[in-house]
Amino acid sequence: MTVIDHFIVRPATLEDIETLTEFSVAMALETEQRTLDRPRLRRGTQAVIDQPERGQYFVTDLRQKTQADTVTVGQLLITYEWSDWRNARFWWIQSVYVHPAWRRKGVYHRMHRTIIDLAQSRGDVCGVRLYVEESNTVAKQVYGRVGLARSTYEMYETDFVLPKTPTSDSKA
Repeated sequence: MTVIDHFIVRPATLEDIETLTEFSVAMALETEQRTLDRPRLRRGTQAVIDQPERGQYFVTDLRQKTQADTVTVGQLLITYEWSDWRNARFWWIQSVYVHPAWRRKGVYHRMHRTIIDLAQSRGDVCGVRLYVEESNTVAKQVYGRVGLARSTYEMYETDFVLPKTPTSDSKA
């Protein structure tokens, strides 16, 4: 049995909230050099679990010899976008994080395959989308390997909570 056979993807519960919060903090720091407000993040994470219409977190557990040996090694969040053109919803994959010790071992592949299978089994999902920080080349390679294709759309935003951080290519 390979390591990937031991990865179990499951919906997150309130018992996972501390892990979800820690993983999101680590992901934001690693990918965007942002330090998140932990209490706000925890409340936002719990809001998703408490109100499933907002989205759904999934975690990947590594099951070892016993249930007590189980450790959570990855997470992702699904949120929803209505498409009037398709009369169905897109599922957006967000807040992807795999613990550094478990990268390149099939954790994201297992999460992604689970989400695709679940989305395709429903009649109200027309596709799966995600966005990635433009400089995150490793993530882009992973997403390509699991079958995601670059979209023709670019993303624009006005963020009232986490304003854009200055970069070296910003003009003064």
